[in-house]
Amino acid sequence: MVAPVLHCSRIPPLLSRRSTLGLLAAASILPQRALAHVAPPRNEIRDSLAKRFTDLGTAGTFVGYKVEDYLIVASDKERSGEGKLPASTFKIPNSLIALETGVVADPDKDVFPWDGVKRPIEAWNKDHTLRSAIAVSAVPVYQEIARRIGEVRMQKYVDEFDYGNRDIGGGIDQFWLTGALRIDPVEQIDFVDRLRRRALPISKRSQDLVADILPVTKVGDSVIRAKSGLLGAERGEPSLGWMVGWAEKGEAHTVFALNMDCKEPRHIEARMSLTQACLAEIGAI
Repeated sequence: MVAPVLHCSRIPPLLSRRSTLGLLAAASILPQRALAHVAPPRNEIRDSLAKRFTDLGTAGTFVGYKVEDYLIVASDKERSGEGKLPASTFKIPNSLIALETGVVADPDKDVFPWDGVKRPIEAWNKDHTLRSAIAVSAVPVYQEIARRIGEVRMQKYVDEFDYGNRDIGGGIDQFWLTGALRIDPVEQIDFVDRLRRRALPISKRSQDLVADILPVTKVGDSVIRAKSGLLGAERGEPSLGWMVGWAEKGEAHTVFALNMDCKEPRHIEARMSLTQACLAEIGAI
């Protein structure tokens, strides 16, 4: 059995995330605000993780941050730093903003009535609360939420979250689906880790509630809290899949982001199974 190839190096002194290119520098992810008083994290590029995508007949990237080990493990140093539309992974910040602004007061009681428009994903064709909407990734509900938040407040919080390129151009209910917003896996981990630590610049209540409504998958004695994304899902033209979140194994935490080209139905279904395989390989579950 051939051992996996590991490319290891120390991260150079922390730079601004926006001044770095590629994973080896960009693991400033682990953000200045989080690392101000500690040594930079170690990192590894594992070819065996990259092979999982090619074996599936697609292209993609996986990045995991093992919090307690202070270790970043990634499949590559190119795609891990490439910004892409977040698709429904933006439901995480959208939910936070909805709760923080009062657009949603209670994720279990506030109801968004179905508008009566039949859509190809049957689970969307019903009334939803915030909890049920995130569970089935109901795009129309979150588009209505974004319209109620409005451009001014949306921009304010996207800026305060330092989310991706911060660009909400392209329509208040479209910018994360077809518009100008871009985020890379390293930036996804930065954002999700701040939510995990309740370190975002909003109330703890909003962060607690969103962490609670995130879909949960149990694997053995581990728990994965994650949000999927599928670019083009609302048009029936899938092209890019995401899975972002964190895994809990006892007291150990691993924050992760995966994206992959989804040109075939099997690739859509493989997002979670591939995420689990990558997490298992790095000892996160």
